[in-house]
Amino acid sequence: MDGLLPEILLSVFGTLVMVSDALTEESHKDWLGVISLVGIYSAVMAALISYVNRGTAFHGMILVDGYATFFRLLVFVIGFLTVLASFSYLKRDGLPQGEYYALILFSLAGQGLMAASSELIMIFLGLEISSISTYILAGFLRHDAKSNESALKYFFLGSFATAFLLYGVALIYGATGSTRLDAIRLAIEKGEAGGKLLAVATALMFVGFAFKVSAAPFQIWTPDVYQGAPSPVTAFLSTGPKAAAFAIFMRVFFTALPDSSEAWMWLLWISALLSMTIGNFAALMQTNIKRLLAYSSIAHAGYVLVAFASRTRIGAAAAMFYLAAYAFMNIGAFVVVSHYSSRGERYVAIDDYAGLGHRYPFLAALVTIYLLSLIGIPLTGGFFGKFYIFRAAVNADLIWLTVLGLLNSTVAAYYYLRILVVMYMQEPKESTPLDPLPAGIAATLVVSAAAVFYLGMFPGRVLEFATQAALFVPPR
Repeated sequence: MDGLLPEILLSVFGTLVMVSDALTEESHKDWLGVISLVGIYSAVMAALISYVNRGTAFHGMILVDGYATFFRLLVFVIGFLTVLASFSYLKRDGLPQGEYYALILFSLAGQGLMAASSELIMIFLGLEISSISTYILAGFLRHDAKSNESALKYFFLGSFATAFLLYGVALIYGATGSTRLDAIRLAIEKGEAGGKLLAVATALMFVGFAFKVSAAPFQIWTPDVYQGAPSPVTAFLSTGPKAAAFAIFMRVFFTALPDSSEAWMWLLWISALLSMTIGNFAALMQTNIKRLLAYSSIAHAGYVLVAFASRTRIGAAAAMFYLAAYAFMNIGAFVVVSHYSSRGERYVAIDDYAGLGHRYPFLAALVTIYLLSLIGIPLTGGFFGKFYIFRAAVNADLIWLTVLGLLNSTVAAYYYLRILVVMYMQEPKESTPLDPLPAGIAATLVVSAAAVFYLGMFPGRVLEFATQAALFVPPR
Protein backbone atom coordinates (compact mmCIF):
# COMPACT_ATOMS: atom_id res chain seq x y z
CA MET A 1 0.00 0.00 0.00
CA ASP A 2 2.87 2.40 0.78
CA GLY A 3 4.11 2.03 -2.78
CA LEU A 4 0.99 3.69 -4.20
CA LEU A 5 0.08 5.91 -1.24
CA PRO A 6 0.82 9.21 -3.06
CA GLU A 7 -1.38 8.26 -6.01
CA ILE A 8 -4.15 6.99 -3.72
CA LEU A 9 -4.15 10.30 -1.82
CA LEU A 10 -4.26 12.32 -5.04
CA SER A 11 -7.19 10.25 -6.29
CA VAL A 12 -9.03 10.64 -2.98
CA PHE A 13 -8.50 14.40 -2.91
CA GLY A 14 -9.45 14.67 -6.58
CA THR A 15 -12.74 12.90 -5.83
CA LEU A 16 -13.24 15.08 -2.75
CA VAL A 17 -12.81 18.22 -4.87
CA MET A 18 -15.40 16.99 -7.37
CA VAL A 19 -17.94 16.20 -4.65
CA SER A 20 -17.23 19.44 -2.78
CA ASP A 21 -17.68 21.44 -5.98
CA ALA A 22 -21.34 20.39 -6.16
CA LEU A 23 -21.90 21.36 -2.52
CA THR A 24 -20.00 24.66 -2.46
CA GLU A 25 -21.43 28.08 -3.25
CA GLU A 26 -19.83 30.02 -6.08
CA SER A 27 -18.39 32.62 -3.71
CA HIS A 28 -16.48 29.94 -1.77
CA LYS A 29 -15.01 27.97 -4.69
CA ASP A 30 -11.49 29.12 -3.79
CA TRP A 31 -11.54 26.49 -1.06
CA LEU A 32 -11.44 23.84 -3.75
CA GLY A 33 -7.98 25.09 -4.71
CA VAL A 34 -6.91 25.00 -1.06
CA ILE A 35 -8.12 21.39 -0.79
CA SER A 36 -6.10 20.57 -3.92
CA LEU A 37 -2.96 22.13 -2.46
CA VAL A 38 -3.44 20.10 0.73
CA GLY A 39 -3.87 16.97 -1.38
CA ILE A 40 -0.66 17.59 -3.34
CA TYR A 41 1.25 18.39 -0.14
CA SER A 42 -0.01 15.12 1.35
CA ALA A 43 1.18 13.28 -1.76
CA VAL A 44 4.64 14.83 -1.39
CA MET A 45 4.83 13.64 2.22
CA ALA A 46 3.59 10.20 1.18
CA ALA A 47 6.26 10.01 -1.54
CA LEU A 48 8.93 10.71 1.06
CA ILE A 49 7.47 8.04 3.37
CA SER A 50 7.40 5.58 0.47
CA TYR A 51 11.05 6.33 -0.22
CA VAL A 52 11.98 5.54 3.38
CA ASN A 53 10.21 2.17 3.02
CA ARG A 54 11.37 1.76 -0.58
CA GLY A 55 11.08 -1.50 -2.41
CA THR A 56 8.64 -3.28 -4.70
CA ALA A 57 4.88 -3.63 -4.43
CA PHE A 58 2.06 -5.42 -6.24
CA HIS A 59 4.20 -8.37 -7.27
CA GLY A 60 7.01 -6.18 -8.57
CA MET A 61 4.86 -4.00 -10.83
CA ILE A 62 5.60 -0.94 -8.66
CA LEU A 63 9.20 -0.06 -7.82
CA VAL A 64 9.78 2.73 -5.32
CA ASP A 65 13.42 3.80 -5.50
CA GLY A 66 15.34 7.05 -5.73
CA TYR A 67 14.50 7.41 -9.42
CA ALA A 68 10.74 7.08 -8.87
CA THR A 69 10.90 9.41 -5.87
CA PHE A 70 12.83 12.07 -7.81
CA PHE A 71 10.22 12.24 -10.55
CA ARG A 72 7.30 11.91 -8.16
CA LEU A 73 8.50 14.90 -6.15
CA LEU A 74 9.22 16.85 -9.32
CA VAL A 75 5.77 16.39 -10.87
CA PHE A 76 4.01 16.97 -7.54
CA VAL A 77 5.85 20.27 -7.03
CA ILE A 78 4.96 21.24 -10.60
CA GLY A 79 1.31 20.44 -9.85
CA PHE A 80 1.42 22.46 -6.61
CA LEU A 81 2.79 25.54 -8.39
CA THR A 82 0.27 25.14 -11.22
CA VAL A 83 -2.66 25.08 -8.80
CA LEU A 84 -1.22 28.03 -6.88
CA ALA A 85 -0.92 30.07 -10.07
CA SER A 86 -4.39 29.13 -11.29
CA PHE A 87 -6.54 30.73 -8.55
CA SER A 88 -6.71 34.18 -10.10
CA TYR A 89 -6.75 32.89 -13.71
CA LEU A 90 -9.85 30.75 -13.15
CA LYS A 91 -11.69 33.58 -11.38
CA ARG A 92 -10.65 36.14 -13.99
CA ASP A 93 -11.90 34.06 -16.92
CA GLY A 94 -14.91 32.58 -15.10
CA LEU A 95 -13.83 28.95 -15.49
CA PRO A 96 -15.18 26.04 -13.39
CA GLN A 97 -12.72 25.51 -10.57
CA GLY A 98 -13.76 22.10 -9.24
CA GLU A 99 -13.34 20.30 -12.56
CA TYR A 100 -10.02 22.02 -13.21
CA TYR A 101 -8.42 21.15 -9.87
CA ALA A 102 -9.74 17.57 -9.95
CA LEU A 103 -8.25 17.02 -13.41
CA ILE A 104 -4.87 18.35 -12.23
CA LEU A 105 -4.92 15.94 -9.27
CA PHE A 106 -5.91 12.95 -11.41
CA SER A 107 -3.22 13.81 -13.95
CA LEU A 108 -0.63 13.97 -11.16
CA ALA A 109 -1.78 10.56 -9.93
CA GLY A 110 -1.13 9.15 -13.40
CA GLN A 111 2.27 10.81 -13.60
CA GLY A 112 3.27 9.46 -10.20
CA LEU A 113 2.19 5.97 -11.26
CA MET A 114 4.28 6.29 -14.43
CA ALA A 115 7.37 7.23 -12.43
CA ALA A 116 7.03 4.26 -10.07
CA SER A 117 6.03 1.57 -12.59
CA SER A 118 8.38 -1.25 -13.54
CA GLU A 119 5.91 -3.10 -15.75
CA LEU A 120 4.69 -2.04 -19.19
CA ILE A 121 0.96 -2.41 -18.53
CA MET A 122 1.22 -0.30 -15.37
CA ILE A 123 3.21 2.28 -17.33
CA PHE A 124 0.45 2.34 -19.94
CA LEU A 125 -2.26 2.77 -17.28
CA GLY A 126 -0.40 5.66 -15.66
CA LEU A 127 0.16 7.26 -19.04
CA GLU A 128 -3.53 7.07 -19.94
CA ILE A 129 -4.69 8.39 -16.56
CA SER A 130 -2.44 11.40 -17.04
CA SER A 131 -3.20 11.85 -20.75
CA ILE A 132 -7.00 11.75 -20.52
CA SER A 133 -6.91 14.49 -17.88
CA THR A 134 -4.60 16.66 -19.95
CA TYR A 135 -6.69 16.20 -23.10
CA ILE A 136 -9.62 17.76 -21.24
CA LEU A 137 -7.49 20.48 -19.67
CA ALA A 138 -6.14 21.51 -23.09
CA GLY A 139 -9.71 22.35 -24.18
CA PHE A 140 -10.78 23.93 -20.91
CA LEU A 141 -11.61 27.26 -22.58
CA ARG A 142 -14.81 25.74 -23.92
CA HIS A 143 -16.02 28.77 -25.86
CA ASP A 144 -12.63 29.44 -27.47
CA ALA A 145 -12.12 27.94 -30.94
CA LYS A 146 -8.35 27.65 -30.54
CA SER A 147 -8.73 25.81 -27.24
CA ASN A 148 -11.20 23.37 -28.79
CA GLU A 149 -8.85 22.85 -31.72
CA SER A 150 -5.90 22.22 -29.41
CA ALA A 151 -7.84 19.62 -27.41
CA LEU A 152 -8.98 17.76 -30.55
CA LYS A 153 -5.48 17.72 -32.06
CA TYR A 154 -3.96 16.60 -28.78
CA PHE A 155 -6.57 13.86 -28.35
CA PHE A 156 -6.44 12.43 -31.87
CA LEU A 157 -2.67 12.56 -32.28
CA GLY A 158 -2.17 11.36 -28.71
CA SER A 159 -4.44 8.40 -29.39
CA PHE A 160 -2.39 7.45 -32.44
CA ALA A 161 0.83 7.69 -30.42
CA THR A 162 -0.68 5.58 -27.66
CA ALA A 163 -1.66 2.96 -30.24
CA PHE A 164 1.95 2.78 -31.43
CA LEU A 165 3.13 2.40 -27.85
CA LEU A 166 0.60 -0.29 -27.01
CA TYR A 167 1.37 -2.23 -30.18
CA GLY A 168 5.05 -2.07 -29.22
CA VAL A 169 4.20 -3.45 -25.78
CA ALA A 170 2.26 -6.30 -27.41
CA LEU A 171 5.22 -7.16 -29.63
CA ILE A 172 7.61 -7.00 -26.67
CA TYR A 173 5.38 -9.49 -24.89
CA GLY A 174 5.36 -11.67 -27.99
CA ALA A 175 9.15 -11.55 -28.24
CA THR A 176 10.00 -12.07 -24.56
CA GLY A 177 6.89 -13.55 -22.94
CA SER A 178 6.69 -10.84 -20.26
CA THR A 179 5.80 -7.21 -19.67
CA ARG A 180 8.01 -6.90 -16.57
CA LEU A 181 11.04 -4.76 -17.37
CA ASP A 182 13.50 -6.98 -15.49
CA ALA A 183 12.07 -10.13 -17.09
CA ILE A 184 12.29 -8.57 -20.56
CA ARG A 185 15.94 -7.74 -19.98
CA LEU A 186 16.66 -11.27 -18.74
CA ALA A 187 15.00 -12.81 -21.81
CA ILE A 188 17.07 -10.61 -24.12
CA GLU A 189 20.29 -11.46 -22.28
CA LYS A 190 19.54 -15.18 -22.64
CA GLY A 191 18.92 -14.76 -26.36
CA GLU A 192 15.29 -15.85 -26.07
CA ALA A 193 13.89 -12.73 -27.79
CA GLY A 194 13.54 -12.60 -31.56
CA GLY A 195 15.82 -9.93 -33.04
CA LYS A 196 13.53 -8.54 -35.75
CA LEU A 197 10.41 -8.61 -33.60
CA LEU A 198 12.28 -6.91 -30.78
CA ALA A 199 13.59 -4.22 -33.14
CA VAL A 200 10.09 -3.44 -34.44
CA ALA A 201 8.73 -3.33 -30.87
CA THR A 202 11.50 -0.95 -29.80
CA ALA A 203 10.82 1.36 -32.75
CA LEU A 204 7.07 1.43 -32.03
CA MET A 205 7.59 2.23 -28.34
CA PHE A 206 10.07 4.92 -29.32
CA VAL A 207 7.37 6.58 -31.44
CA GLY A 208 4.93 6.56 -28.52
CA PHE A 209 7.42 7.98 -26.04
CA ALA A 210 8.81 10.56 -28.48
CA PHE A 211 5.30 11.93 -29.01
CA LYS A 212 4.73 12.26 -25.27
CA VAL A 213 7.95 14.24 -24.76
CA SER A 214 7.31 16.32 -27.94
CA ALA A 215 10.50 15.16 -29.64
CA ALA A 216 10.95 15.42 -33.42
CA PRO A 217 9.73 14.14 -35.79
CA PHE A 218 6.63 13.60 -33.60
CA GLN A 219 6.40 17.15 -32.26
CA ILE A 220 3.88 18.61 -34.72
CA TRP A 221 1.09 18.82 -32.12
CA THR A 222 3.04 20.91 -29.61
CA PRO A 223 2.75 24.53 -30.88
CA ASP A 224 -1.00 24.38 -31.56
CA VAL A 225 -1.80 22.65 -28.27
CA TYR A 226 0.37 24.97 -26.19
CA GLN A 227 -1.08 28.05 -27.90
CA GLY A 228 -4.71 27.01 -27.56
CA ALA A 229 -4.64 25.66 -24.02
CA PRO A 230 -5.11 28.00 -21.04
CA SER A 231 -1.70 29.38 -20.06
CA PRO A 232 -1.53 27.67 -16.61
CA VAL A 233 -2.41 24.40 -18.35
CA THR A 234 0.34 25.03 -20.90
CA ALA A 235 2.79 25.56 -18.04
CA PHE A 236 1.67 22.22 -16.62
CA LEU A 237 1.73 20.35 -19.95
CA SER A 238 5.22 21.55 -20.83
CA THR A 239 6.71 20.35 -17.54
CA GLY A 240 4.81 17.69 -15.54
CA PRO A 241 3.64 15.21 -18.20
CA LYS A 242 6.88 15.74 -20.11
CA ALA A 243 9.00 14.92 -17.03
CA ALA A 244 6.90 11.81 -16.29
CA ALA A 245 7.13 10.69 -19.93
CA PHE A 246 10.91 11.06 -19.87
CA ALA A 247 10.93 9.06 -16.63
CA ILE A 248 9.30 6.03 -18.25
CA PHE A 249 11.20 6.58 -21.51
CA MET A 250 14.54 6.20 -19.73
CA ARG A 251 13.32 3.51 -17.32
CA VAL A 252 12.09 1.26 -20.15
CA PHE A 253 15.08 1.69 -22.44
CA PHE A 254 17.77 1.52 -19.77
CA THR A 255 16.19 -1.30 -17.75
CA ALA A 256 14.60 -3.54 -20.35
CA LEU A 257 16.58 -2.86 -23.53
CA PRO A 258 20.22 -2.13 -22.61
CA ASP A 259 21.58 -4.93 -24.81
CA SER A 260 20.07 -3.29 -27.91
CA SER A 261 21.32 0.18 -26.95
CA GLU A 262 23.58 0.48 -30.02
CA ALA A 263 20.46 0.32 -32.20
CA TRP A 264 18.21 2.71 -30.30
CA MET A 265 21.05 5.12 -29.51
CA TRP A 266 20.99 6.23 -33.16
CA LEU A 267 17.24 6.81 -32.94
CA LEU A 268 17.90 9.11 -29.99
CA TRP A 269 20.83 10.78 -31.78
CA ILE A 270 18.73 11.66 -34.81
CA SER A 271 15.69 12.67 -32.76
CA ALA A 272 17.81 14.88 -30.49
CA LEU A 273 19.34 16.71 -33.45
CA LEU A 274 16.00 17.14 -35.21
CA SER A 275 14.30 18.35 -32.02
CA MET A 276 16.96 20.96 -31.28
CA THR A 277 17.15 22.19 -34.87
CA ILE A 278 13.43 22.26 -35.69
CA GLY A 279 12.52 23.73 -32.31
CA ASN A 280 15.10 26.52 -32.34
CA PHE A 281 14.80 27.58 -35.99
CA ALA A 282 10.99 27.52 -35.89
CA ALA A 283 11.04 29.63 -32.71
CA LEU A 284 13.03 32.30 -34.55
CA MET A 285 10.01 33.03 -36.75
CA GLN A 286 7.33 33.25 -34.05
CA THR A 287 5.49 36.42 -33.06
CA ASN A 288 3.23 34.73 -30.48
CA ILE A 289 5.06 34.16 -27.21
CA LYS A 290 3.19 30.94 -26.40
CA ARG A 291 4.14 29.43 -29.75
CA LEU A 292 7.72 30.60 -29.27
CA LEU A 293 7.90 28.85 -25.90
CA ALA A 294 6.25 25.79 -27.44
CA TYR A 295 8.97 25.47 -30.08
CA SER A 296 11.49 26.18 -27.35
CA SER A 297 10.02 23.23 -25.44
CA ILE A 298 10.69 20.99 -28.45
CA ALA A 299 14.31 22.16 -28.53
CA HIS A 300 14.74 21.48 -24.81
CA ALA A 301 13.40 17.96 -25.30
CA GLY A 302 16.26 17.59 -27.77
CA TYR A 303 18.79 18.65 -25.14
CA VAL A 304 17.47 16.00 -22.75
CA LEU A 305 17.72 13.40 -25.52
CA VAL A 306 21.40 14.31 -25.95
CA ALA A 307 22.05 13.17 -22.39
CA PHE A 308 19.82 10.13 -22.90
CA ALA A 309 21.79 9.16 -26.02
CA SER A 310 24.98 8.94 -23.96
CA ARG A 311 23.57 5.72 -22.42
CA THR A 312 25.44 6.31 -19.15
CA ARG A 313 24.48 6.90 -15.52
CA ILE A 314 26.00 10.37 -15.73
CA GLY A 315 23.84 11.07 -18.77
CA ALA A 316 20.68 9.85 -17.03
CA ALA A 317 21.49 12.00 -13.98
CA ALA A 318 22.15 15.01 -16.24
CA ALA A 319 18.79 14.50 -17.95
CA MET A 320 17.05 14.35 -14.55
CA PHE A 321 18.78 17.52 -13.34
CA TYR A 322 17.92 19.35 -16.56
CA LEU A 323 14.26 18.34 -16.36
CA ALA A 324 14.10 19.79 -12.83
CA ALA A 325 15.76 23.06 -13.87
CA TYR A 326 13.62 23.33 -16.99
CA ALA A 327 10.44 22.77 -15.01
CA PHE A 328 10.95 25.84 -12.83
CA MET A 329 12.08 28.22 -15.54
CA ASN A 330 9.30 27.17 -17.90
CA ILE A 331 6.57 27.33 -15.27
CA GLY A 332 7.75 30.82 -14.38
CA ALA A 333 7.70 31.94 -18.00
CA PHE A 334 4.23 30.61 -18.73
CA VAL A 335 2.77 31.95 -15.47
CA VAL A 336 3.98 35.42 -16.45
CA VAL A 337 2.25 34.94 -19.82
CA SER A 338 -0.88 33.79 -17.97
CA HIS A 339 -1.01 36.93 -15.85
CA TYR A 340 0.06 39.44 -18.50
CA SER A 341 -2.28 38.15 -21.21
CA SER A 342 -5.33 39.51 -19.32
CA ARG A 343 -8.86 38.16 -19.62
CA GLY A 344 -9.36 36.03 -22.71
CA GLU A 345 -5.58 35.89 -23.29
CA ARG A 346 -5.58 38.97 -25.53
CA TYR A 347 -1.97 40.03 -25.07
CA VAL A 348 0.19 37.10 -26.15
CA ALA A 349 2.18 38.71 -29.00
CA ILE A 350 5.85 39.39 -28.31
CA ASP A 351 5.30 43.06 -29.21
CA ASP A 352 2.74 43.32 -26.39
CA TYR A 353 5.70 43.05 -23.98
CA ALA A 354 7.25 46.28 -25.28
CA GLY A 355 8.19 48.59 -22.42
CA LEU A 356 7.46 45.99 -19.73
CA GLY A 357 10.81 46.72 -18.08
CA HIS A 358 9.83 50.35 -17.49
CA ARG A 359 6.17 49.87 -16.59
CA TYR A 360 6.42 46.73 -14.43
CA PRO A 361 10.09 46.31 -13.46
CA PHE A 362 9.51 43.49 -10.95
CA LEU A 363 7.65 41.33 -13.46
CA ALA A 364 10.21 42.10 -16.15
CA ALA A 365 13.05 41.13 -13.80
CA LEU A 366 11.43 37.74 -13.19
CA VAL A 367 10.94 37.19 -16.93
CA THR A 368 14.62 38.04 -17.40
CA ILE A 369 15.65 35.39 -14.87
CA TYR A 370 13.64 32.68 -16.61
CA LEU A 371 14.84 33.64 -20.09
CA LEU A 372 18.49 33.78 -19.03
CA SER A 373 18.11 30.32 -17.52
CA LEU A 374 16.51 29.03 -20.73
CA ILE A 375 19.54 30.39 -22.61
CA GLY A 376 21.91 28.75 -20.12
CA ILE A 377 23.60 31.78 -18.55
CA PRO A 378 25.83 31.05 -15.49
CA LEU A 379 24.32 31.26 -11.98
CA THR A 380 21.07 29.77 -13.29
CA GLY A 381 19.85 26.18 -13.32
CA GLY A 382 19.77 26.16 -17.10
CA PHE A 383 23.55 26.71 -17.25
CA PHE A 384 24.45 23.68 -15.15
CA GLY A 385 21.73 21.63 -16.82
CA LYS A 386 23.28 22.17 -20.25
CA PHE A 387 26.81 21.82 -18.85
CA TYR A 388 26.06 18.38 -17.38
CA ILE A 389 24.24 17.26 -20.53
CA PHE A 390 27.03 18.19 -22.92
CA ARG A 391 29.70 16.84 -20.54
CA ALA A 392 27.90 13.49 -20.50
CA ALA A 393 27.72 13.54 -24.31
CA VAL A 394 31.45 14.31 -24.63
CA ASN A 395 32.33 11.52 -22.18
CA ALA A 396 30.28 9.14 -24.35
CA ASP A 397 32.19 10.28 -27.48
CA LEU A 398 29.12 11.99 -28.97
CA ILE A 399 31.32 14.84 -30.17
CA TRP A 400 29.31 15.84 -33.24
CA LEU A 401 26.04 15.80 -31.33
CA THR A 402 27.63 17.99 -28.66
CA VAL A 403 28.92 20.48 -31.23
CA LEU A 404 25.55 20.65 -32.98
CA GLY A 405 23.80 21.03 -29.62
CA LEU A 406 26.04 23.96 -28.67
CA LEU A 407 25.39 25.62 -32.03
CA ASN A 408 21.66 25.18 -31.46
CA SER A 409 22.00 26.80 -28.04
CA THR A 410 23.55 29.82 -29.77
CA VAL A 411 20.58 30.04 -32.11
CA ALA A 412 18.20 29.81 -29.15
CA ALA A 413 19.92 32.74 -27.43
CA TYR A 414 18.75 35.03 -30.25
CA TYR A 415 15.01 34.57 -29.81
CA TYR A 416 15.19 34.67 -26.01
CA LEU A 417 17.26 37.87 -26.11
CA ARG A 418 14.79 39.32 -28.61
CA ILE A 419 12.12 39.23 -25.89
CA LEU A 420 14.48 41.07 -23.51
CA VAL A 421 15.16 43.70 -26.16
CA VAL A 422 11.42 44.21 -26.64
CA MET A 423 10.85 44.51 -22.88
CA TYR A 424 13.66 46.95 -22.14
CA MET A 425 14.49 48.77 -25.38
CA GLN A 426 11.17 49.34 -27.14
CA GLU A 427 8.35 51.71 -26.37
CA PRO A 428 4.86 50.17 -26.18
CA LYS A 429 2.52 50.88 -29.08
CA GLU A 430 -0.32 51.06 -26.59
CA SER A 431 -0.50 50.77 -22.83
CA THR A 432 -1.34 47.16 -21.99
CA PRO A 433 -3.44 47.13 -18.79
CA LEU A 434 -2.20 44.87 -16.02
CA ASP A 435 -3.96 43.86 -12.83
CA PRO A 436 -2.04 43.85 -9.53
CA LEU A 437 -0.01 40.68 -9.06
CA PRO A 438 -2.18 38.16 -7.12
CA ALA A 439 -0.58 36.44 -4.14
CA GLY A 440 -0.71 32.96 -5.70
CA ILE A 441 0.99 34.07 -8.92
CA ALA A 442 3.55 36.15 -7.03
CA ALA A 443 4.42 33.15 -4.82
CA THR A 444 4.75 30.87 -7.85
CA LEU A 445 7.02 33.30 -9.66
CA VAL A 446 9.24 33.92 -6.65
CA VAL A 447 9.55 30.21 -5.82
CA SER A 448 10.37 29.41 -9.45
CA ALA A 449 13.03 32.13 -9.61
CA ALA A 450 14.53 31.01 -6.29
CA ALA A 451 14.66 27.41 -7.54
CA VAL A 452 16.37 28.55 -10.76
CA PHE A 453 19.06 30.35 -8.75
CA TYR A 454 19.41 27.51 -6.24
CA LEU A 455 20.01 24.97 -9.00
CA GLY A 456 22.41 27.39 -10.65
CA MET A 457 24.49 28.16 -7.55
CA PHE A 458 24.13 25.00 -5.46
CA PRO A 459 23.52 22.16 -7.92
CA GLY A 460 25.46 19.58 -5.91
CA ARG A 461 22.69 18.08 -3.77
CA VAL A 462 20.17 17.67 -6.57
CA LEU A 463 22.78 16.24 -8.94
CA GLU A 464 24.08 13.87 -6.25
CA PHE A 465 20.57 12.58 -5.56
CA ALA A 466 19.95 12.22 -9.31
CA THR A 467 23.21 10.31 -9.72
CA GLN A 468 22.31 7.92 -6.91
CA ALA A 469 18.83 7.52 -8.34
CA ALA A 470 20.27 6.58 -11.74
CA LEU A 471 22.10 3.51 -10.41
CA PHE A 472 19.63 1.29 -12.30
CA VAL A 473 21.37 2.35 -15.53
CA PRO A 474 23.84 -0.40 -16.45
CA PRO A 475 27.48 0.75 -16.68
CA ARG A 476 29.09 0.97 -20.10
